[in-house]
Amino acid sequence: MEHHQVAIYLAAMATGALLGWAVPASPGLAHAINPVLGALLFVTFLQVPAAELVRSLRDGRFLSAAVVVNFVVVPLVVAAMFAFLPADQAVRLGVLLVLLTPCVDYVIVFSGLAGGSSRRLLAATPVLLVAQMLALPVFLYLFMGSGLADIVEAGPFLEAFLFLIVIPLALAWALQAWAARRPAGQKVSDAATTTMVPLMAATLLIVVASQVPKLDDSLTAVAAVVPFYVAFLLVMAFAGKAVARLFRLDAPASRAIVFTGATRNSLVVLPLALALPTELAIAAVIVVTQTLIEVLGMVTYVRLVPRLVPTHNTTVAP
Repeated sequence: MEHHQVAIYLAAMATGALLGWAVPASPGLAHAINPVLGALLFVTFLQVPAAELVRSLRDGRFLSAAVVVNFVVVPLVVAAMFAFLPADQAVRLGVLLVLLTPCVDYVIVFSGLAGGSSRRLLAATPVLLVAQMLALPVFLYLFMGSGLADIVEAGPFLEAFLFLIVIPLALAWALQAWAARRPAGQKVSDAATTTMVPLMAATLLIVVASQVPKLDDSLTAVAAVVPFYVAFLLVMAFAGKAVARLFRLDAPASRAIVFTGATRNSLVVLPLALALPTELAIAAVIVVTQTLIEVLGMVTYVRLVPRLVPTHNTTVAP
C-alpha cells in the first residue's frame, strides 16, 4: 500500500465523490469524520517518538525555517490574496481556516516521495500543531476583525483541539512508553503504524462523501476559490525554496520546507468549519475544495520539487 498510496488516495476521493452523489443524505458520514481523523492523527503521532520531539527542538535551523514559512510567509501570501477573495464572509472564513494552518498528516507522505526529510517533518508535527492552534484565532481576528467573535464560538475549537490533538498525542506517547517496556506493546505499536495508508484513504473518502452533496448549492463559490488555491500552490513552491535557501538547509530538508509551506491542514480544520453556525456552513465546502485541489497538486509536486530543489544546488552551512 505504501508503494501505491498516491493512487489509493486519488481512488478514495473518487469513491467518496461517487458515494456522496449516490447517497446524498447520509448524516453518518459527517459524524464519522472526527473518529477516523482522530485515529489517523494518533497513528501519525505514534511515528514521532517523544525523544525525537526533543531532538527536533534542538534542530533549530529546520524548525525555524518551518515556523517562518508557515507563520510568516504564508500569512503574507494570504494577505496579498485576501482583498481579491469573494466578499462572502463564509467563503473568506473557509479560505482563511484552511490556508493559515500547516498540514501535519499526508505532507509527510508526499514529502518523502519527493526525497524530502520525512523524519524532520514528523518530529516537527506536534510543534506545528500547537503553534497553529494558538496562532489561528489571532490570524482570524487580524483578517476579519472583532465581529468574528460574535459569530464563531470558542467551544468547538477547544473541543477539536482536545479530541484531535491532545488525546491522540497522549495516547500515542503512552503506547510508545508501553512498547519500550513490553514486547506486547511493541507488537501493538507496529500493528497500529501499518494502518496509516488505510486510515488516510478512509478519511479522504469520508470527508469528500460528506461534503459533495453540498456542492450543488455552492458551485459558484467553489469555482471562485479554485484559482486562489492553485495560485497558492504555485507561489509557495518558490517561497518555500527561498526560505530553505535563507536558512541554508540541505536538499532533503529544503524539499520538506517546500512541502510544509504548500500543504494545508484541511482535514484537521474541517471539524472546526463544520461546527460553524448555519449561515457560515459553506465554509466547510470551501475547506474540502482545497483538499481536492491540493492532493492533485501534490502529485505534481512529487515530480517537480526534486527539480526545483536539486541535490547538487543546495548550500549547507558549516
